[in-house]
Amino acid sequence: MALALVHIVFPKYFSWKSELKKLSLINRQMMQVHTFFIALVVFLVGLLCVTSNTDLVHTSLGKQISLGLSVFWGIRMCIQFFGYSPRLWKGKIFETIVHVVFSLFWIYLTTVFFLAYSS
Repeated sequence: MALALVHIVFPKYFSWKSELKKLSLINRQMMQVHTFFIALVVFLVGLLCVTSNTDLVHTSLGKQISLGLSVFWGIRMCIQFFGYSPRLWKGKIFETIVHVVFSLFWIYLTTVFFLAYSS
């Protein structure tokens, strides 16, 4: 759920007011709306984990949801390495730390949800 809340600072941190001005209205609004819904889904997945962790591990539907989440976070992990250019973080201390921390986080989530599925 904390990951979802991080999305709140994206517009200011990434200077979206000036950066997105260059886009057409539809592309600018799609960027904003999709970011909101990604954050909402990530928040709701976190809420599901907090409120229904037993069901995710011990029911057939929960195991299928866990498998889906493992695939989701596994693909997100791959995007971390193949979707973003290393030029965004190499040689930059803060960005490298963020890259490593989030890479480990995606690996953690992929593993936890896979273990929930396979238990």
